[in-house]
Amino acid sequence: MKAHRPVQRVAIVGTGTIGASWATHYLVRGFDVTATDPAPTAETALRSYVEAAWDAAASIGLVPGASPERLSFTADMRQAVADADLVQENAPERPELKVKLFAEIDDASPPDAIIASSSSGITMSAIQGECRHPERTVIGHPFNPPHIVPLVEVVGGTRTAPETVQDVMSFYAAIGKKPIHLKKELPGHVANRIQAALYREVVYLVQEGVLDVADSDDAVSWGPGLRWGVMGPHLLWHLGGGEGGIQHFMDTLMPRMVSSWQDLGTPDFTPELQETIVAGVLKEADSHSVDELAARRDAMLSALLAVRARHDASAPSSAQRAPEAKEGP
Repeated sequence: MKAHRPVQRVAIVGTGTIGASWATHYLVRGFDVTATDPAPTAETALRSYVEAAWDAAASIGLVPGASPERLSFTADMRQAVADADLVQENAPERPELKVKLFAEIDDASPPDAIIASSSSGITMSAIQGECRHPERTVIGHPFNPPHIVPLVEVVGGTRTAPETVQDVMSFYAAIGKKPIHLKKELPGHVANRIQAALYREVVYLVQEGVLDVADSDDAVSWGPGLRWGVMGPHLLWHLGGGEGGIQHFMDTLMPRMVSSWQDLGTPDFTPELQETIVAGVLKEADSHSVDELAARRDAMLSALLAVRARHDASAPSSAQRAPEAKEGP
């Protein structure tokens, strides 16, 4: 396949919450960004989002020359991707829409540009079905909000070239993201599946009357959630094994954990349970708006990332920047 072009210009297709957050991240990292969305108020909403999110994103990784002024907008999708080096697609999660849109992006963008989808559940094998150049298409699924949370799940389709996966992994890493490579496709990718498995048990515990909504949130965020922000479960079990490490944990503690799996529950998600959760969340929110809570979340995440960067050389930090990425993905 033809080598991918160096990334200097990024096209954002779809400027909802995820697309706007991606646009903020790329702008903070010093790229020229052209965004497109058919909604009549899309440009105004996008520029407002970038303005509101700029300080939080900049505190993590602002590079010299970065500016919100490097954002342009057009309602013409073909024009937006015509000179893009990388396209980040963020359209609604509808398979038929994704297939049609990717075929159009593939036709309108330079053949040596990478086309990445932020799809949270649809596989690239399905999305790339009508593309003439499917080898340069790939899933680059972020965790919300992309301008704050580093994780990106990268997985190709059956017709994606291995070089595309390698190049997009390198590119994301160069711009301060934490890409992980999924070796095979599956619905929902990985992080959302892990999140769903945890939430299923949380909802079960609420339904069984073990905890109320606020306490179930605290059980996660003030307990294992704090540790998961530092290390993943395998490495934490290595520590849990003491001097014997992971081998001791597997030999002595894992059998007990495996036997407990059969006790995990699946809730019956009734209208009453939904009402209980809604009422509990609103009580926990304590009259704070969604925007206020999101701003608090983002400020705390930015501070946590700064702390982690000081302790983990592999974490994104303000010292990382995009020039390497601009010389080639």
